[in-house]
Amino acid sequence: MSKDNQKKSLQRGLNNRHIQLIALGGSIGVGLFYGSSATIQMAGPSILLSYLVGGLVIFTIMRALGEMAVDEPVSGSFSSYAHRYLGEFAGYLTGWTYWFMWVVVGMSEITVVGVYVNYWFPDIPNWLIALAVIIVFTMVNLANVKAFGEFEFWFALIKVVAIIGMILLGLGIIFLGIGNGGQPIGFDNLWAHGGFMPNGINGIIMSLVLVMFSFGGVELVGITAGEAKNPQHSIPSAINNVIWRILIFYIGALGVMMILYPWNQIGTNGSPFVLIFDKVGIPGAADVINFVVITAALSAFNSGLFASGRMLYNLSLQNNGPKYFGKLSKNGSPIRGILFSSLFLLVAVFLNYIVPEKVFLYISSVATVAVITSWTIILITQLKFRKLKTKKDIEKLVFKMPLYPVSSYLALAFLAFVVVLMGFIEDMRIALIVAPIWFLILYIGYKIKKRDFTKSSIEK
Repeated sequence: MSKDNQKKSLQRGLNNRHIQLIALGGSIGVGLFYGSSATIQMAGPSILLSYLVGGLVIFTIMRALGEMAVDEPVSGSFSSYAHRYLGEFAGYLTGWTYWFMWVVVGMSEITVVGVYVNYWFPDIPNWLIALAVIIVFTMVNLANVKAFGEFEFWFALIKVVAIIGMILLGLGIIFLGIGNGGQPIGFDNLWAHGGFMPNGINGIIMSLVLVMFSFGGVELVGITAGEAKNPQHSIPSAINNVIWRILIFYIGALGVMMILYPWNQIGTNGSPFVLIFDKVGIPGAADVINFVVITAALSAFNSGLFASGRMLYNLSLQNNGPKYFGKLSKNGSPIRGILFSSLFLLVAVFLNYIVPEKVFLYISSVATVAVITSWTIILITQLKFRKLKTKKDIEKLVFKMPLYPVSSYLALAFLAFVVVLMGFIEDMRIALIVAPIWFLILYIGYKIKKRDFTKSSIEK
């Protein structure tokens, strides 16, 4: 399929409001609502510093992606850029690893949906809930891109409004004593249980791994560039809002949560958001928050399935994936890529059946390596992208990377540091075993592809 055909087939049906909420939908999900309990146990209230540091790195990565996406808005985003600026194997590695990341993240999202649903219906097995989610959202993603954008807009809007409402309600409890007999709670919980940094600087450092996992999905906005109606406007707007999303939805929400409830009593069974409002005693609040966190996980899962299908489609255009995935439905959706991704997601159903208590941590650790690989290639590609530009070309860039190239190198060093940290966390070492195996599989697959392509060329 040629590039011209790609342009004819893809539908630029995503408005600015769709882009903004899709970006939110991909980044506010299981990492915030469920994984935050584990990070809080590592660092206590000082986890807020971890999210601030990680957020600055994420903003740097997003600006690197944004510079390229605004200049060259294409489907497949950074896989296409890696293919063009770093070589064929880089595009192959990036595309398949990013697809793998979203499949793994999707597994974690539907795993946690089971935990949330069990809050109301404890007798329903997690594997059955996971299976139902896969079936329903595969059908949603087979619709045209505009329908998907509209669905995700409202789905993501629910959790955004709810989190803001939760923060405001929390502030009311803190300052006015709402739901607490009129007695303001105050800020004592931030330092009354071992201090603001109960586990020292080591706790902050070790928490960075799960903190970075929680940010996985912010780069999804780059995938939408090829189907955005006005990428030159919507992409910069979505990326520049990343820092505000982090301050409000991560630091703001978790800050309020730890003020309301002692950090050392926040467990890992269920979402800490639900547990807090249940303990505060506000009638119905826990049920509302539980509904919201289910919506958040489903929204992130939905965005991930969207991204994985598009990435497989782009890989087929680059000859880095089977031509089979280049087939689009009449509605312009990469139907085969979506169905293939859904098939792999069934692994989560099996894992929830055999090891339900360990699924989230294992899956999140593997996903962290995959997303760090994608972020690393984004930064390296942007460095090469800029070096190949003439001075005149650079002047024409409308969304330049700030503090280039120092910011890119600092972000790369930070990502390398996070990978090293994973080796010191027992349950996350599995990712450092899975990652080399995955890269070896990709290398072998690439060599086979090149051999077959060369053979077919000679025969012709």
